[in-house]
Amino acid sequence: LASGGGSRVGSDTSPSTSSSSSVDRGVDSCASPADEVNPTNMMPTPDQRKSGGQMNNLSTHRVASTIPISERNDALPEHQKDAGTTWQYPSEQMFFNAIKRKGWTPKEEDMTNVIAIHNAVNERCWAEVLRWESLHAKECDCPKLVKFRGRPRDYSPKARFLNFLGFKLPFDRHDWVVDRCGTDVRYVIDFYNAKSADPRSPIAMHLDARPALDSVGGAMDR
Repeated sequence: LASGGGSRVGSDTSPSTSSSSSVDRGVDSCASPADEVNPTNMMPTPDQRKSGGQMNNLSTHRVASTIPISERNDALPEHQKDAGTTWQYPSEQMFFNAIKRKGWTPKEEDMTNVIAIHNAVNERCWAEVLRWESLHAKECDCPKLVKFRGRPRDYSPKARFLNFLGFKLPFDRHDWVVDRCGTDVRYVIDFYNAKSADPRSPIAMHLDARPALDSVGGAMDR
């Protein structure tokens, strides 16, 4: 995947995000979160409540990302209203609830590492976006993220073409809309499983981030 600004991320390099000395823990009520999806980004509605059947309390502490929020976002999700100037990552409890609502069976003891990997991957995504945006540094030296949308089953044309050539389909896709000093620029990010066949190997993934081919500028950049 040489032409898409790809980047490989492994779990062995992901920093822990739960080392804060003051970590809030989830409440003990076993209320089941509502099975809702935010229509603006197709992500599950965040929930800090302890999930039904959950044995241990998970952290409700949230980490601030380095990804700046665009002032032009007129539909900021409710859970980001107190985020300040950068987007906030979900807590262990929020992520655990979201995974369960997708029909998976996460292990409570894995959530610290899962959150660390999630945050590291998103930081790498932003780094890849900034690499593309550096082509336009003279016109805008402070790009910001307007919004993002999860599209796991909407395979991009590039992903379909690579699959035709024998590569596996990505396990997830995000579309990020970046504010380039007043101009919206959409990026497509495909996530591929890059873990080796060795069961002892760490989790790893390949990121293919690039401007969407929905504008002349995006096509010229690529």
